[in-house]
Amino acid sequence: MDYLLSEEQQMLQDLARQIAHERIKPIRAQLDEEEIFPWDIMADLAQADLCGTVIPEAYGGMELGCLENVLVLEALAEGCVGVATTYAASFLGAYPLLLYGTDAQKHRYLPPMARGEALAAFALTEPQAGSDAAAIQTTAVKDGDFYVLNGTKQWITNAGEAEFYTVIALTDRTKGVRGASAFLVEKNDPGISFGKKEKKMGIRASTTREVILEDCRIPADRLISKEGLGFIITMKTLDLARPGAGALAVGLAQSALDEAAAFAKERHQFGAPIFSFQAVQHLLANMATQIEAARALVYSVARHIDSKPKDYSKHGAMAKLFATDMAMQVTIDAVQVMGGHGYMREYPVEKMMRDAKILQIFEGTNQIMRNIIGLALNKEYSKKK
Repeated sequence: MDYLLSEEQQMLQDLARQIAHERIKPIRAQLDEEEIFPWDIMADLAQADLCGTVIPEAYGGMELGCLENVLVLEALAEGCVGVATTYAASFLGAYPLLLYGTDAQKHRYLPPMARGEALAAFALTEPQAGSDAAAIQTTAVKDGDFYVLNGTKQWITNAGEAEFYTVIALTDRTKGVRGASAFLVEKNDPGISFGKKEKKMGIRASTTREVILEDCRIPADRLISKEGLGFIITMKTLDLARPGAGALAVGLAQSALDEAAAFAKERHQFGAPIFSFQAVQHLLANMATQIEAARALVYSVARHIDSKPKDYSKHGAMAKLFATDMAMQVTIDAVQVMGGHGYMREYPVEKMMRDAKILQIFEGTNQIMRNIIGLALNKEYSKKK
């Protein structure tokens, strides 16, 4: 379908897709099997000036919007969701800075990121605080011109590889979520260390580790905005990032459909290509329809966010929920179309099915997405009485 993209938007997506097909696809199986962090691909993206898409021009970026971001993410995910997650998670780590940081903070951290010299990470989840983000235990205690951070963050994408981390910590335990604040912690700060590289079902090219803070002493000017805004910063960050998760799902699903359709044209049974069988056609028809519906929703939500509405939590959650559930089903169906071949590591849809699962979990599980949508609907319909 023609989504009325501008020439610049189309060129941006084509560039990302070229990198996905020429640089990522040939090595995606190796990256997955050997769990290799994709520094070489990150260098390619930096050379293509794709590391600063949403970063303002004042800090060396392109100052593009949510739609441009999802176009790039969708294209990269056609190559490998693990690689695309590495790229996307860096923006997730930078969104608090982009949304609430001071000019001095932005000048310090954003230019290296825009040049592709540094990655970011977002450190929120803890062993006892997953979906219940308000249950975080990490603390930040003011000590003169410094804050001292203590706690452990779990399952942090890009941990150990990123140069800076947005860490959510409690500055006042007595206030609950209103006592949470956001801080910028650097990789080489004293007191920060990283756990073992986690062994995951999918997105194995993406690195996941604990971030361990033990009397981590940072300058007080690393506080983002002011004390007590950490939970608001977290929610706004995730709202902005969720269409990106939807875009990853669309790109992954499109790649799975392409593989399944190509196989169905070549695979012969009962004297004919299996593409000619109605049972297979129906599977492929459902896959293609679901992908197009998800793409339309993700693009529409991204355009809505770029119009700068006051609130877009519900729509961001819808884009993430619908697209990632779709990707899980499409990859399952792609394996089914390919039968025993689809179950083998020799074919990429096996990897795609493993990769798809995390999209329903990270940046808020899809059950939490339904909670967000349901609460928003409750408020909307209460006002209509």
